[in-house]
Amino acid sequence: MVKHTKPKGFYDEFLRKAPEGGPEAKTTHYCPGCGHGTVHKLIAEAVEDMNIKDRTIFLSPVGCSVFAYYYMDTGNIQCAHGRAPAVGTGVCRSREDAIVISYQGDGDLAGIGTAEIVHAANRGENMAVFFVNNAIYGMTGGQLAPTTLIGQTTATTPFGRLEEREGKPIHMAEVINALEGPVFVERTTVSSAAGVMKTRKAVRKALLNQVERRGFSFVEILSPCPVGWKMTSMQSRAWMKESLEKVYEVKQFRNNESGTGISGRMPVYDDKSLVELLVPETVAEAVNSSGLDSELRVKIAGFGGQGVLSAGTLLANAAIADGLEATWLPSYGAEMRGGTANASVVVSGKPVGSPVVSTPTALLAMNAPSLSSFENDVAAGGLIIVNSSLVQQQVKRDDVKVIYAPVSAIASEAGFLKGANIVMLALYLLDAEAPSLDALKKVLPRLIKKNELVELNLRLIQKAEEFYRNYV
Repeated sequence: MVKHTKPKGFYDEFLRKAPEGGPEAKTTHYCPGCGHGTVHKLIAEAVEDMNIKDRTIFLSPVGCSVFAYYYMDTGNIQCAHGRAPAVGTGVCRSREDAIVISYQGDGDLAGIGTAEIVHAANRGENMAVFFVNNAIYGMTGGQLAPTTLIGQTTATTPFGRLEEREGKPIHMAEVINALEGPVFVERTTVSSAAGVMKTRKAVRKALLNQVERRGFSFVEILSPCPVGWKMTSMQSRAWMKESLEKVYEVKQFRNNESGTGISGRMPVYDDKSLVELLVPETVAEAVNSSGLDSELRVKIAGFGGQGVLSAGTLLANAAIADGLEATWLPSYGAEMRGGTANASVVVSGKPVGSPVVSTPTALLAMNAPSLSSFENDVAAGGLIIVNSSLVQQQVKRDDVKVIYAPVSAIASEAGFLKGANIVMLALYLLDAEAPSLDALKKVLPRLIKKNELVELNLRLIQKAEEFYRNYV
């Protein structure tokens, strides 16, 4: 008697369809006859047998496998369409002991994410990529994919793919094999029991390369999509042998047993080394002496060209120079000059959970549209600094502190109109709990390379100090 059990690398229940358990939790979201379930099982078995479950990080981007994190009892990251290799690169570089699996479909890898997979492979990142090729965009309705065969009908090629119109299908295993970075490249199939066993072997080889830190492994797996192909499960397997496997040769392209991935060659820096690399020696030993317990959320807004984004960068760097935690998040329109732009900066004495600023504790409004857009978002008791050189309207609220400062005029009188953002930022630092104005003066030479511009900006800070003393 043969007893079929679910691999321990899987979760016990599929909770997407049945959050509270029940019979539905034993089902799957994949269509009948889909090859993804087979490939999932092979990976889950290998992860369990190799005892790497607690080290494995499974990356699932957009596609039929978008809900893989409901199946795999491992670390999971849901990635943007096509970007799993880029995310995997970050994981490889930050988690040296991680077993990184990038699981992608043909539309995702060969279409949306071509650049990401090619460059990750070329760098030899220490990850295993399992590329499930069913020759269509399965999840979104069966549209043409880069791997669709010549003559194959899809939702967007109802009369079949034409070479002169859509080009020839892309052979991704051959593309990856043309690069020097990978250590293992193989194409397999799950059209038959023999094909499944060869796929099982290739999956384990790719994961073993991970464990032994050999480098980049790429396994292309030809897989059926009966619903998308409008076939029965049996017909889909026969079509794979008759058509798909004749175009995409099932073979091992490369197996470099002595390969060493980029992760094995990279120098590993501790936090102090990174700080010394990124921050000048005069600032590197900074500690959080401000005693800042609260989180300061600053929104700097204005026209494109007013230095809004660079002001945000300076503020974040000044905070870091004072030993604080900081994040910077830009937002801008398509125009380089004249369009809208704003920067969100979060400053805290503790790690920042999110860079998004929805209720700023301070608004630095360089123009009238910015004041109109964000005035009502400022937290009660917060601060609004208005560039009165350009903004004629008054702040309507009476539960916030307001400073009206002609920052553009101050900068112009000092001979450097483009430095209005520095005047605005200096005024904020003079009034804020943290970071210090001295920190801004320290980071200026690092971020502004021209000595004459550094001197100009330091002069603008002095002008801001003079205005602030008279204003308060």
